Formats: sequence, structure tokens, C-alpha cells
Amino acid sequence: MDELEIPVLDNHLHLDPEFGRGLDAVRDFARLGGTHLMVVNKPSWHLGEVPSEPDDFHHAFEVTIDAVTEATDLLDGRAWAVLGVHPGLVSHLVDEGHSPEEAGDLMRTGLNIAAEYVADESTEPALALKTGRPHYDVSKAVWDTSNAVLKHGLALGAEHDCAVQLHTEETDDLTEVARWAEERGLPGEKVVKHYAGGPLAGPTPSVMSEKDRLLTAVEGGEPFLMETDFVDDADRPGAVLGPKTVPRRVRWLLEEGHKEATRRAHVETPKLVYGIDTEATLER
Repeated sequence: MDELEIPVLDNHLHLDPEFGRGLDAVRDFARLGGTHLMVVNKPSWHLGEVPSEPDDFHHAFEVTIDAVTEATDLLDGRAWAVLGVHPGLVSHLVDEGHSPEEAGDLMRTGLNIAAEYVADESTEPALALKTGRPHYDVSKAVWDTSNAVLKHGLALGAEHDCAVQLHTEETDDLTEVARWAEERGLPGEKVVKHYAGGPLAGPTPSVMSEKDRLLTAVEGGEPFLMETDFVDDADRPGAVLGPKTVPRRVRWLLEEGHKEATRRAHVETPKLVYGIDTEATLER
């Protein structure tokens, strides 16, 4: 298929070379015109046991970093790692007998370890952090603990001057979370709402690449990113959206005359949020 006019970034997907499609998913993405990837580590319990001590987080992070290195070799642009702790871990830990406070302590430790990879400038193994809070009903104790973990992640983002991707409940208003970020020294635009629906008050939306959501984001005129949340699970092929989706949607947006908005999503917003240049890192 012909190359697209601009770089094409999928801002949130997972790669699992051992149990999923792994690099074959990257090849599909690149074949359709995709050039850049933000690869987020899968939840730690999808790659092994539920973490019970700090060292247990390293496996998920190392698997992701290795996948990013191999993916970059297949792309005209490159891939970056986004490392962190899935907010759903709190429920797994509580179910195994930990108190919410104990769960929160372990999750904060996991975020500290992820931040060490971000801080390691010698090899640039990670570009951003991931945290959040449950998107399902939980007790007040678990909710309060989750917000404390989220705030810790924002503080780490400020400390290391890096973006923070959020997994949260479905909402179009996270101004409170953006305020928490600002209070800790992290600009609100460097907070990214993963799985966004289009319009969003507060953080930068990373919009699921469905046509109706994308049109809403385009018409809003604000910075946004595009993603698939591809989970790379052999039992659910193509879930949530397949790796070909973002380049296909970019082609559709260009055909519909939305070149300026498409450039905003794949050139201007990545520079604003992550400080990366998707054009300068593109080799064709």
C-alpha cells in the first residue's frame, strides 16, 4: 500500500511476543503505513504471577522494552516504551488478602521502578509512565488508595519531566486530575487520558480510533492523539482494535479532507506531550 503523507503514531497498544502476535502485529501496522508506536506494558498478571514484591514488576517492563527494540527495527519511524502499573492491580492484590494500603504501597513501588527506566537516559528505555484508577465500582478505601497511587504517578512525571498516561473511568471531564498534575509541577497537557472518547476537559485525550470519536476530536480543534489499545491476546485477536486500525483511520481522515487535524494528532500533539519529533525520526 502507498505510504501516507505524514507520520502515523498509535499512542497506546500492547505487544506480547511470547503469547500474542508480537512483531507480526507491528508488521501489519507498518505495512498499512504506520510509522511510530507507544508500546505500553501489559498488566503484570498477564505476563506472570500477580506481583507480591517489587522485583516482580521488572519482568513486564523488560518484556516491553525488548519488544520496543525489536519493533523499532521494523518501523520507518520508531517505537517507545510506556511503563507503569495498571490500576486494576489493586483489586487483584486486595482479593489475595492485602489491605488497600498495602496494595497502594506495592503499586507506588512499581511506579518508582518504572520511573527508573524513564530516568535511564543512557539507553532511553522508556519515554513515559502509566498509572490511573479503576474504571469499575470499588470501595471507598480502594478508590482513595487508587487516587493516592495516581497522584504519586503524576509526581513522578513531574520529577522526571515525562508524560503520564492514565487508565481511568469513562469520562469527558478530568479537570481535577489535571489540577493534581499542575499542583505537582506536571503540565496538564502532559497527562494523557487513554481510551478517550473525543472531547475531554483537562488532560490530552488519546482517542480510540473509531470514526465517530475521531470526528468529534477533529471538530473540537484541540490537541489529541490516536490509539487502538490493541491488547495482543491470542484468545482475543484484534481486541480492542487491531494494529491496522490507526493507519487505516489516518488514510480515511486524509481522504475526508482533515489533513490539518491529522497532522495535529501525529506531529504536533506528540511533540507537545512527549517532546518527540515524529518527522525527524522518520526514515523513508
